[in-house]
Amino acid sequence: MSTILVPTEELPLPARAPRRTNPWEFWGRVLVLPYLAIFLIFVLYPVGYGLWLARHPQSYVQLFADPIFFRTAVNTVIFLVVAINIKMVVALVLSGFFVQTRWWIKALSVLFILPWAVPSIPTILSVRFMLNPEWGVINSLIFRFTGMDGPNWLNDPTLALSFSMLMHVWKSLPFWTLILVAGRMSIPAEQYEAAAVDGATSWQKFRYITWPSMRTLYLTSTVLSMIWTLGDFNSVYLLTGGGPADLTHVLATLGIRYLRLDQVDLAMASIVVALPFVLPLVYFMMKRLSK
Repeated sequence: MSTILVPTEELPLPARAPRRTNPWEFWGRVLVLPYLAIFLIFVLYPVGYGLWLARHPQSYVQLFADPIFFRTAVNTVIFLVVAINIKMVVALVLSGFFVQTRWWIKALSVLFILPWAVPSIPTILSVRFMLNPEWGVINSLIFRFTGMDGPNWLNDPTLALSFSMLMHVWKSLPFWTLILVAGRMSIPAEQYEAAAVDGATSWQKFRYITWPSMRTLYLTSTVLSMIWTLGDFNSVYLLTGGGPADLTHVLATLGIRYLRLDQVDLAMASIVVALPFVLPLVYFMMKRLSK
């Protein structure tokens, strides 16, 4: 017995209803537009324009021939190696102090965090006034108690750069201490209790419990601090202005020197030159975070 197939008329597919935009999605798009506009106008355009100004190879030839650039590169390396290591080691030590729950330590932590919370401009300019050789507070006290004139702090390149690093450490130390305190608080207390029962000393607790638990956080914070320090303009420029004789400039402030000399292409080139310092640090940090 054969089967007869009767052709049927194809039924049209139902029309897809237009997708209705969720009100939250609509307002999310609306509210993100100002951010995109600000990003394009104040970030993407200046960066692109700066790279366009720094495109000429002759700018880098002139930059590398300037003896101030070599001194600036050395200052930048010294600033990174000395200031960051001092800052992070001291922050690690202080985090062990501020992690305690005593009431007076909590009260002291509020005072400790103030240098980071207070704006940089008034605080650094206040320190600059204190270091003034003629009417500064420090030299006035030296003269009162010894009858001798104090040194001209900011006219010596070594002292001036040292005070700039000290200002950087003083301003950013509370932030990194707070980060490491949070890292210590994430370590289970049971590990320390078990170590105490076994008779472990404070150094052994740090070596076998604290440091292995915080090593990744410490290294990541150090790399991130290096990236931020490369862009630290205030600590040097507000305190020394790059002086004396442009001998305390770092890469973050060198561009201002060229702008004052009306050499915009060299100013942009000095910023581009900092990229070989920044990009490996960013790559290393992202690689550590991906793990």
